Amino acid sequence: MKRKVLLTGCAGFIGSHFVKKIATRKEVTEKHDFFILDALTYAGKYSHIQKEVETHPHLKFQKADIRDLPLMQEIFAREKFDSVIHFAAESHVDRSIANPNIFVETNVLGTLNLLQESVKLFEKNKDFKFLHISTDEVYGSLKLNDPAFTELTPIAPNSPYSASKASSDLLVRVFFETYHLPVMITRCSNNYGPLQADEKFIPVVIKNALQNKKIPVYGAGMNIRDWIFVDDHNEGVWSVFTKGTSGEIYNLGGQTEIKNLDLAKKILKILGKPESLIEFVTDRKGHDFRYAMNFSKAQTQLGWSPAQSFDAALKITVDWYTDHFRSEIC
Repeated sequence: MKRKVLLTGCAGFIGSHFVKKIATRKEVTEKHDFFILDALTYAGKYSHIQKEVETHPHLKFQKADIRDLPLMQEIFAREKFDSVIHFAAESHVDRSIANPNIFVETNVLGTLNLLQESVKLFEKNKDFKFLHISTDEVYGSLKLNDPAFTELTPIAPNSPYSASKASSDLLVRVFFETYHLPVMITRCSNNYGPLQADEKFIPVVIKNALQNKKIPVYGAGMNIRDWIFVDDHNEGVWSVFTKGTSGEIYNLGGQTEIKNLDLAKKILKILGKPESLIEFVTDRKGHDFRYAMNFSKAQTQLGWSPAQSFDAALKITVDWYTDHFRSEIC
């Protein structure tokens, strides 16, 4: 029997790559059918997955908002999923500072809707499982010499976005402890790669550089992020889904810490653009200083580690955006 898996948010950046690289593999499609839900907001575009949905019979798509509880009730009752992989989320920190409400509505209440409907299916199917995709930002901020986050690091979110994700993580935990719903959580570092929303840091640097516009860098550019290539992240997600233990959290990191300023300079070097394009701007409110992920648990228990080198994957990313933005600009 095939597993029927609900994928939420899979017309967005990370989820669309999951559809392209995981959900279309022959060895995966022999055992799984996938039902994709996405609200198709500014970050989710049907065109990201249109080819896959229209050419693979094991993929189905419906435009739907996870905040809509009656609609979720209707879809869950009709489709009778065996599993959920929950990517859907509002994810931009600056947007969360300007409008926290939508982040709570989608990331917290939307997740609650999915969990409530999942419990109903679990009562009839004890093989049901729920995988929740989260972020390193729930852990808060590290100092320069602090050890990397582990799964035991207390959560201490510092932005409305990270608070909403931490809240959804806690709800997932509650449904494991109280309702015994088989759940797992992944927490990843900063993703990069093709198809990311234009407002994110790497696309902004590339687009502005191609137009010889100033590149805004918060503060002095000293904030440090750990970056993971989107395909490596999704391989980790699939490893957790297929081999992870119920009730557990798994960190997925790229083992690539770099200052924002140095990353901007690295991209400019690839593009052959001058560093004089960099312009320091007023720092973001509540700007976390450093993220770093210890993913030894995923390595040891699941055999997962990032496969792409940062420089090679960054070049792939820059080349893709160069083609994308040049056609857009021209």
